[in-house]
Amino acid sequence: MTTEELKENFAMLGEDDEKFSYIIELGKQLPPYPNDKRDDAHKIYGCSSNVWFDVDNASGKYSFLFDSDALIVRGLLYIIGVIFNGKSLPEIKSIDATKFFDELGLKSILSNQRQVGLLSIIKKIKDLN
Repeated sequence: MTTEELKENFAMLGEDDEKFSYIIELGKQLPPYPNDKRDDAHKIYGCSSNVWFDVDNASGKYSFLFDSDALIVRGLLYIIGVIFNGKSLPEIKSIDATKFFDELGLKSILSNQRQVGLLSIIKKIKDLN
């Protein structure tokens, strides 16, 4: 899936409940996360739910794996993956992911706590060297 496809899909959704249902469906598409990486070294702090994160940069393009114990968060992680996977570090640094979430119409429906967690995840990605 691409960011453009995400925008098109979210544009077709009306009610907030439809958006949340779609986010949950996206979360079910997350690739499996390795159990041996469910540790403190891979945990993202600042989220109200448990979130784990792993990164690979073998080819100069970053690849991210995520998981969470919360269905909505898993869907948000899927979206983050669409935004950042396959990008170089300069591309990652130039992406305004919070603007993208706003363009999807999600900023207004996410609780403050979820928004803070989302920003923590984005910051973790942007802080890569």
